[in-house]
Amino acid sequence: MSYLQQPNRKTKWRKGMLLCSVLCVSSLFYQCKNDEMSAEASLKKMEVEKGFEVKLAASEPLVSAPVAMTFDDRGRMWVVEMNGFMPDTLGTGEDAPSGKIVILEDTDHDGVADNRKIFLDSLQLPRAICLIENGALVAEPPYLWYYEINGDKAGKKTLVDSTYADEGNVEHQPNGLLRAMDNWIYNAKSSTRYRKVGDQWKKESTHFRGQWGITQDNSGRLFYNHNSANVLGDYFTPGLGSQNPNQKEIAGYNVAVVPDNRVYPAHATPGVNRGYMEGILDSNQRLVNFTAACGPLIYRGNLFGEAYVQNGFVAEPSANLIKRNILKQEDGYIVSGEQAYQGKEFLSSVDERFRPVNLNDGPDGALYVLDMYRGIIQHKTYLTPYLKNEIKERNLTLPLVCGRIYRIVPEGAKPVMKTMPQDPQQLVAALADPNGWIRDKAQQMLIDRKNKDVVPALQKALSSSNKLQAVHALWTLEGLHELTTEEVLAAVKSDSWAIRMQGLSVIPSVMNKENSGVYIAALNDKALIGDKRAAPYIGFLVQFIQPLNPKAAADLTQGLIKLYANDKYVAGAIVSNLKDKEAAFHAELLKKYPDTNLAINTQLAKVALNKANELLNKDPQVIEARYPKGVLIYKSTCQTCHGPDGNGIKSLAPPLNKSEWVNGNKDKLIPIVLFGLTGPVPVNGHLYTKPEIMADMPGIGASEEFHDKDIAELLNYIRSSWQNKANKITEGEVTAIRSLYKGRDKAFTVEELSRIN
Repeated sequence: MSYLQQPNRKTKWRKGMLLCSVLCVSSLFYQCKNDEMSAEASLKKMEVEKGFEVKLAASEPLVSAPVAMTFDDRGRMWVVEMNGFMPDTLGTGEDAPSGKIVILEDTDHDGVADNRKIFLDSLQLPRAICLIENGALVAEPPYLWYYEINGDKAGKKTLVDSTYADEGNVEHQPNGLLRAMDNWIYNAKSSTRYRKVGDQWKKESTHFRGQWGITQDNSGRLFYNHNSANVLGDYFTPGLGSQNPNQKEIAGYNVAVVPDNRVYPAHATPGVNRGYMEGILDSNQRLVNFTAACGPLIYRGNLFGEAYVQNGFVAEPSANLIKRNILKQEDGYIVSGEQAYQGKEFLSSVDERFRPVNLNDGPDGALYVLDMYRGIIQHKTYLTPYLKNEIKERNLTLPLVCGRIYRIVPEGAKPVMKTMPQDPQQLVAALADPNGWIRDKAQQMLIDRKNKDVVPALQKALSSSNKLQAVHALWTLEGLHELTTEEVLAAVKSDSWAIRMQGLSVIPSVMNKENSGVYIAALNDKALIGDKRAAPYIGFLVQFIQPLNPKAAADLTQGLIKLYANDKYVAGAIVSNLKDKEAAFHAELLKKYPDTNLAINTQLAKVALNKANELLNKDPQVIEARYPKGVLIYKSTCQTCHGPDGNGIKSLAPPLNKSEWVNGNKDKLIPIVLFGLTGPVPVNGHLYTKPEIMADMPGIGASEEFHDKDIAELLNYIRSSWQNKANKITEGEVTAIRSLYKGRDKAFTVEELSRIN
């Protein structure tokens, strides 16, 4: 039976499909020959947790290759289609402008979309969207654009950031565009945040977070992950503590909240990039640990029941599953978590083309799953010969224009897709809704409309018995620039830690020269500074007091040290304010607190050493001019894990700077770059292993993007940069190593490399 003849499909779409492109028609023909490719057939191959069911919300031909989405106030889905991603194992035509932003609507309210509008066409690998005011932010690397919305069509186009994603390949570029509770827009695989103020866009540095997908909890804290990690996250609100680049790691940010990375596929999954390596697959050929974790979601809906609220769901497309994690709040700000089950998953499928890449809360309280539905999800840069063969054997290249969006609901439930009220007073009431999506959208709509008449109702909501409404009211007033000092101080003095935390977090937005004395007095209150939960926040706030009252900032710092010298969270907060002053501050501190094992002393010593090492680095412009192709490859392929300074990135990769592997025997280094390395790996006397870094570094020798001459230049760039000093590697030496290990398709281990003289 033809897809367009299936009786449960929407008839109004059939005529429109006559205009489908040649590519779409050919892929649908392939699908029609094999009914196992249909959305209905794929649904039958899923197993979801008892008490739940998976329903289809949209599928081809309405949507193809969905990678990100958001809902508007009418409950319509705005979906990013990355149609150009890996059309084959060579990535042929990947740069073609085939991406789209489409609006999907369920006009007859049966839960399945039946109408499609193209908002934007001819995009090159688009990856994220965010609705704000009367427009949409769209990430299209390397650019971040803002489009005005005119009758569901793209209007005036404004460039927000020309370097939004100027480094890294398609797997390692910023994404997310999460409009968070604090009214800033955050990204994964990025250290930049954005905010619209009037007609201008503000861009600020923040903590580097994750790889693909980003989410928030009911407190506005951010959670994320990378491809080998289950759930990473922040203990503190997002706008604090990132201003000292010398402090590479700060306690309470980028924490492995759920360190257990075990997965339980429902079928054999040999088609993972390093499936040939020991420990990647179990005896049943099933993936053992995350290898493509993405799209994390802290569920904040009201449909699943209290036991599921604030649970962390994570997609694993390479194993065709979605994991559920239970998160727990400890000691005020510490969050820990564990997998909900052992031996099974929240949702798993035996359809290997089921590729969940992103998860979303919905206006109806359901959990929405974006299924890219295709065989190839590994980018060509890291595609191993092993996986190429797996793709060829099972013809995983096709189909190319399928895509599904599912919604997970309690069994038998018939949730209604809610539309947002337009009346401002009703929007204030919606800030108390049990569904986090509704609360977020109400806050955003109130801010976007800039209606100051609603301020009295928001002020009244600050004292609501519903703490969630009070928190959202606070940040809505902040977004409208109507939050008063009295209101902030009342929040800071609240008996509720949930309110007090937000009061402390909002101070940077409202404090100025005129009112700073009042805030300084409040932060010095013995009851507040004596509260272990508040202490890190007070430490972070010193940054904002410093330019207004340096003495008060210094006194507050000393007061925190007196009480919390051995608290690593307070230490990180204090050091975040000491950019380029760490060594001098530490020297004075040791006179009063000589115990070098105190948390404040160990953190200062570590950061001072980082700074001293930075000063010893070579001039990067000189090295880049010497190896222009090498630096380009490094930025696109290596930098996103090893860092621009070569010192590695927490939870991703170890340092290259001063590494014995980089500066040592070239016959050990070349194989690593060509074929990859599986950890643990010792670097400078420290053994790096999971979860401190990812367990495996992929090689690039199988990529047809890079010739041996290019790889030689990359290695020479690395061996000459920062404080590295090693002799040159020639193209011939790379070719010789490639020939020596001809036919090898697996990464090296440290033990293997140690046998090379």
